[in-house]
Amino acid sequence: MAETGFERKLTSYVPLPMCVVSTKGKVVGSNDRIGEVFIYDEIKDYDFFALTGIKIDELMEAADNSIYKTIERSGKKFRLLASRDEDTGIGNIFVFFNDITNYESLKDMYNDEKICVCIVNIDNYDEMMASTLPDMRMTLSSQVDKTIRKWATDNKASIINNKEYEYIIYFQNCFLSGMIDNKFSILDEVRQIETEADFPMSLSIGVGVGGKNIVNTEEFASSALELALGRGGDQAVVKKLNKIDYYGGKLQTVEKGNKGKSRVVAHTLKQLIEQAGRIMIMGHENPDMDAFGSALGMFRVCQMCGRDASIVMDDISDSLQLIYKQAKDTGKYNFISSEKAMSLADENTLLIILDTHRPSYVQCRELLDKVGKLAVIDHHRKAVDAIKNASLTYIESYASSTAELVSEILQYAGPKRVLEKLEAEALLAGITIDTNRFAVKTGVRTFEAAAWLRRSGADTAEVKRFFQTDIEAFKVRAKCIASAEIHETGIATSTCEGYNEDAQIINSQVADELLNIKGVKASFVAGRNSAGKTGISARSLGDINVQLIMEKLGGGGHLTTAGAQVEESPEEVLEIVKGILKETMAKNGKR
Repeated sequence: MAETGFERKLTSYVPLPMCVVSTKGKVVGSNDRIGEVFIYDEIKDYDFFALTGIKIDELMEAADNSIYKTIERSGKKFRLLASRDEDTGIGNIFVFFNDITNYESLKDMYNDEKICVCIVNIDNYDEMMASTLPDMRMTLSSQVDKTIRKWATDNKASIINNKEYEYIIYFQNCFLSGMIDNKFSILDEVRQIETEADFPMSLSIGVGVGGKNIVNTEEFASSALELALGRGGDQAVVKKLNKIDYYGGKLQTVEKGNKGKSRVVAHTLKQLIEQAGRIMIMGHENPDMDAFGSALGMFRVCQMCGRDASIVMDDISDSLQLIYKQAKDTGKYNFISSEKAMSLADENTLLIILDTHRPSYVQCRELLDKVGKLAVIDHHRKAVDAIKNASLTYIESYASSTAELVSEILQYAGPKRVLEKLEAEALLAGITIDTNRFAVKTGVRTFEAAAWLRRSGADTAEVKRFFQTDIEAFKVRAKCIASAEIHETGIATSTCEGYNEDAQIINSQVADELLNIKGVKASFVAGRNSAGKTGISARSLGDINVQLIMEKLGGGGHLTTAGAQVEESPEEVLEIVKGILKETMAKNGKR
């Protein structure tokens, strides 16, 4: 479509670079100032997409909806204003190029000079000092201090050492991209410092970016640090207004030797229980042995305080049928459905949530909004969508299981040896399943909790009986192991055929078994459950952080043990996992 007389007249009077584009995407005319945008002598008959990278459909949409497009040409930035030629009926589009280079430079300068707040915490400082000889403590402390201060100096930052184990650092936003590109290399530098302890030195870093003011940015940094610590430390968390990014997290969470926190939590929990009008205990959807055992243990805590409690539980998987029937037959435990819980709950109700801290994972999401007080006890690494405004939050990612945490609380909640035999066995079963029979994520406190449960009457032979499966499930598991693919990168993947009620258990058992194969660093096993959803279990020997991978699928867990539940088929989700792994290895320079 040729340029009309009206359009020629318009181009001669407009004080901005402009051109006229036909509905087919061809430039049909322009004014003399268009040379400020393009280096070509004449752009008539050129394809507009080739010149700007903007398709004709996008240009029409911009014209119809007053949407601005931005391009960069000849070292300058231009905002495109598009308008339709409605007067002539031809439909050509007027495109005006407004030079916003100075404005963009000023905006970039403003953003670059914004202040970011960084809080650096030395993980397990007390344990590290206690494990170091007196004459080495000063040397170790000095090395860490020197490393942190050098990192701050390299980034032109000011630094305040407000506690022995904590620093507050202020730096300009322009240095943040370098920190991210280097994946917060200070984490690796501090980890290389030699210590006399049986665990390495590590840092947790929380960075706040883009707050309305310094106070708001500091709040972002504090929230980010809390997330970093809740996820096990040895990592940096960057929190912006609507986005949170994670870096690091290569170490297993270091176990805390002091049980002081368990004693404080037990005391606080007793107070909440004694003050509540009604008490309910709830785990996650599709409860496993850890959630069930912890629920029985917490029921006993309530009994110690002279209070009755209700355990909210709906569907029971085949793997829990045996122990659930035993508990039900005793008549000592009050199991209720989510529907019943909703009819009973009120503002005087205390809801104790076990083995999860995410609203989307609990047995009954609506119950969170109906009760007056919440207490959360969990061992998973803290997620962004953690339950807010709980009266008590006890999330310890160093722990092997929630059953371990509940076992410690029981020891401080009342008289010794008050556990029923079944409760002790349920808690021991929870610890056993989450540690893959004490093979992974097992610390000194894990064995101490198991020993206490054994002294409280737990029979290990009975616990083993809880894990027995029928012959059909055994065959499915064997077939899944036999059909596993071992990739050159040390990744093992497999899918379970059909729909299995115990898909969650089978997936995790197969994933554990695959780690026994030589050369396998991590395993991913997917299978559909009876509801048609795909569960995926991920396991690692520590080289690969499977938690970060599962988080991208909406799940979570720990560095070596994680999982997720998705809508895609098992085959599709494994392809997604392979893509994530490939991208991660490419970023880390691995093949």
